[in-house]
Amino acid sequence: MRSHWSNRWAFIMATAGSAVGLGNVWKFPYMTGTNGGSAFVLVYLLCVALIGLPLMMTEIMLGRRAQRNPVDGMAYLAAEAGGSRWWQGVGYLGIAAGVLILAFYSVVAGWVLDYGLRAASGSFAGMTGAQAQGAFLDFLADPFELLFWHSAFMFMTMLVVAKGVTSGLERANKIMMPGLIAILLILLGYSLAVGDIDRSLDFMFRPDFSRITPGAVLSAMGHSFFTLSLGMGAVMVYGSYLQRHVSIARAAFYVVLTDTAIALIAGVAIFAIVFANHLEPASGPGLIFQTLPIAFGQMPGGTLFATLFFILLAFAAWTSSISLVEPAVAWLIERHRLGRARAALLVGGLVWLLGIAVLLSFNAWSDITLFGLNFFDQLDKLTTNIMLPLGGLLMALFAVWVMRAAHAQEELALNECNYRRWLFVTRYVAPAAIVLVFLNLIGLLPLV
Repeated sequence: MRSHWSNRWAFIMATAGSAVGLGNVWKFPYMTGTNGGSAFVLVYLLCVALIGLPLMMTEIMLGRRAQRNPVDGMAYLAAEAGGSRWWQGVGYLGIAAGVLILAFYSVVAGWVLDYGLRAASGSFAGMTGAQAQGAFLDFLADPFELLFWHSAFMFMTMLVVAKGVTSGLERANKIMMPGLIAILLILLGYSLAVGDIDRSLDFMFRPDFSRITPGAVLSAMGHSFFTLSLGMGAVMVYGSYLQRHVSIARAAFYVVLTDTAIALIAGVAIFAIVFANHLEPASGPGLIFQTLPIAFGQMPGGTLFATLFFILLAFAAWTSSISLVEPAVAWLIERHRLGRARAALLVGGLVWLLGIAVLLSFNAWSDITLFGLNFFDQLDKLTTNIMLPLGGLLMALFAVWVMRAAHAQEELALNECNYRRWLFVTRYVAPAAIVLVFLNLIGLLPLV
């Protein structure tokens, strides 16, 4: 018998946990900083509401209709609609994307675990910019230290996945998501007390339409897709565990609202600290690991709040990582009749091995590149720039051009007006937006 979430809120917490990850707390703030602040935020919010939410509903709908893992689910839905079995390739694409993403995601999450320990030990106290940069570079140069933290994070992830839907995924997210939100609110309070909150709010929310460029629009549009974990089968497989009586539209709305709220609160809290310490908001990916340690090291209570901050990051990474491998684990269980523990061990072992190649790309294999990119950057570009937008595009096209309209209406249970809105966005707007982002990311629409 197929497992199901115990209730609607269990699904919302799990799916929000999948969506809320390093992209919210690490990537969103630095993308906001490098893309003009409020201009990027404004476009991002519009894209999430107008495109991200309908696509989230679409992927949940496909999963619940199929009641299967992404590969078998797409094959079943295609057969039901009289379409080609080649559509199951969308499921394979999502599974592959999740495995490859976790291979480098777990390495970065390992950095977070290490920096949490450093923060707790008071290592950031009095740290200068040169010391922060040197410490990070020295850390990346040690493959054994990177391997230890990568292994620790993978063990944490697969331990949860191996326990199943209700005992593992659901129970973990019921603990970690409230914990993540609580820590984030504590950090926001800290930023209100010691940070430059007025400048942060101005930077994030005062519209400056002169800074809205084509590049900022496409970056915001792309991030709105990826932050919701769309196109990789994770939302689809979570949707397959959703009970029939639960409203897909309402559940998707709460997931999107939670994900967006956490990203905005994180941005406000981080930029308040950045501005209070006269740091550069456009610091890029190094904002978390090379810039904020300087700020925390100079602030009253910085050791405690730096520790809380990296615990927050670890929770965010953990909730996302378990969703990245669940499609592959579900496929092994349902297609190949493996036990969940064995399936989790096989997938986790594969990801762990790939992660070793990723972490070596920062040190021993740093000279090995393809088109000027190391293995870490290759996986990042392949998944983010090609596999995810392609997966999202194919799911949207399948839902409105192949799947029978009566089946989509039955699952979504929308009134006629709202169904037509969903249909228009999913049939025309979302595919056009995804194609534009895709072309920009692979360099065929050089607007950035």
